[in-house]
Amino acid sequence: MADHQEASVTLPSDPASVPTARRYVADVLDGWGLDGADDLADAIRLMVSELATNAVLHTFGQSPTFTVDVRLEREERLHIGVTDSHPRWPRRLPAAVQQDNGRGMVIIRSLAAEAGGRLSVTPTEEGGKTVWITLPWTPTAASYV
Repeated sequence: MADHQEASVTLPSDPASVPTARRYVADVLDGWGLDGADDLADAIRLMVSELATNAVLHTFGQSPTFTVDVRLEREERLHIGVTDSHPRWPRRLPAAVQQDNGRGMVIIRSLAAEAGGRLSVTPTEEGGKTVWITLPWTPTAASYV
């Protein structure tokens, strides 16, 4: 496997794009050797779903598309980022807030931490942001052919 692999897809900011983003990432990671039945694969699919949903729902029509980037560095670190062009960054809700929605970032942060990773947000040059999950890529998480 190469020292650095990456894949990317840009999708319309539409709810129908969420399962497309999830499938895209699952297919890429399957091609890189991640067992789709693995607990990590399940967690990644959920995190991508939450990130894509946020990119669609919380940009208020100001981001016509969003981009999903998947990067594997030296078979050690997996980076998955979802970029939109809306300038507002995700906000962490207080635990006491009672809402039916707004827990996506809490779910993502928790799943990333459980897998030994982290969540971060970086600005784009165009004024938007990328929400990243970074996870360790270990032989126990990937099945090698």
